[in-house]
Amino acid sequence: MTATRPREPPDATHSGTRIPAGPPTVSEHSVRVRAGAVTRAERAAAGKLARRVVPLVDHAELGRGQRRDPVDLLETQAASRIPQLVPIRYGRMLATPFTFYRGAALLMAADLGALPHSGLMVQLCGDAHLSNFGVYATPERQQTFDINDFDETYPGPFEWDVKRLAASVAVVGLVGGFPRKKARAAALAAAAAYRTEIRRLAPMGNLAVWYSHQDMGDLLKQIRKQAGPATEQQFGANLAKARFRDSTDALRKLCVTVDGQVQIKNDPPLIMPGEELLRAWGLPVQAWYDQIGTMIAAYRRTLQSDRRQLLDQFRFVQLGFKVVGVGSVGTRAWIALMDGADAADPLFLQAKEAQRSVLADYVRPATDYPNQGERVVHGQRLTQMTSDIFLGWQRIEGVDGVTRDFYVRQLRDGKGSIVVERMNPAGLAFYAQLCGRTLARAHARSGDREAIAGYLGGSTTFDEAVADFSVHYAARNDRDHAALRQAVTDGRVSAREGV
Repeated sequence: MTATRPREPPDATHSGTRIPAGPPTVSEHSVRVRAGAVTRAERAAAGKLARRVVPLVDHAELGRGQRRDPVDLLETQAASRIPQLVPIRYGRMLATPFTFYRGAALLMAADLGALPHSGLMVQLCGDAHLSNFGVYATPERQQTFDINDFDETYPGPFEWDVKRLAASVAVVGLVGGFPRKKARAAALAAAAAYRTEIRRLAPMGNLAVWYSHQDMGDLLKQIRKQAGPATEQQFGANLAKARFRDSTDALRKLCVTVDGQVQIKNDPPLIMPGEELLRAWGLPVQAWYDQIGTMIAAYRRTLQSDRRQLLDQFRFVQLGFKVVGVGSVGTRAWIALMDGADAADPLFLQAKEAQRSVLADYVRPATDYPNQGERVVHGQRLTQMTSDIFLGWQRIEGVDGVTRDFYVRQLRDGKGSIVVERMNPAGLAFYAQLCGRTLARAHARSGDREAIAGYLGGSTTFDEAVADFSVHYAARNDRDHAALRQAVTDGRVSAREGV
């Protein structure tokens, strides 16, 4: 915003010397701009005032009133998914209360949306559970730790992400057989780490906050000191494995050689070559493949110019379909095998369907995005320290004539996450803290960190309230998990487990 310069007389006089009127000096202009800006103290004070609307202790509340049947809500998502894959989604959700929680982001969005909120808005991850944090490779080929899933990203109240994270900690702890007290302590660690980190970031400069990240060398030292050898070994093994998760690794795991030609393997329903699906649908394979170039060109336009040139050095070879995740099962997820210098220089791209965020119906006013894939890419670029160089989006008319939005990324780029269900109490508490700090950095990039820090304050009131919320929500999650099991038993929905 440009400051309006007050009207001045044609000239001014100082100590009897006539000074011609003219543009303000740099220092004068800076003072005038700053005089109209909201100060850090005022932003912090605004955050404190938000406690009058939602006191910190109120974050312990689950809310009162009638909830919509959880299975009914899940079925609203099933309506837009591939019908043959929905039973696999339910089967994966039934495995444990935590896998159910991973697939039930919509249920929690509805629950959080029914509660009063702080009004302190950030770009939310939207599904900030423990398994959506992990390591990946930066463009400089260094490993970093950050949020790694943004399917539900959307602007919203900061505490929604904090509660989603902390409740996931409590769910994991209870699934792991921890006493309720230890599960709550781990959830408390996540909330406390978030509050402490956002307060650390609040007084920092904008560039310093933007560049802040988790130093991996320091992280390994922390693990050794705070979490013990078991967690250190688990995390170290995960880092080592992630280093080799790239397109070459995907080529080995997802492809076979037939008559000297490398092609995507046929292992239905989890992975299938595009030709097999097209033939099954009675569609001409060559005609469909002829459209791939147009699709890649549309996606290409969403990349930076240097990355377009890099993409141009790869040649499309084959299309495939791959089932991924828990909550995403049933959405369309295509993979594209591309050759670089030769067949031993592959690039695997994944085009993943982007539907409306589960948060979109619970935030007012809602934010409209021209393309849901663009929504995901925008949220990821805004909150991650650094993102995949091939991250982009496109819109495709499917073989069924329905137009859908997708975001595109590398299928594997040094990505890895810890199996949190195997952690001991000390390891889980440490990992919860790590994720809490990481979430705070993400929020500080898009939200008013001074206001959030002012709202949270220096006491542990918020931490304790979120910890109480988390164990109560874990019990609700157990009931919802049981409701899905009962729906399968009653024949109301179908589930295919173990796939």
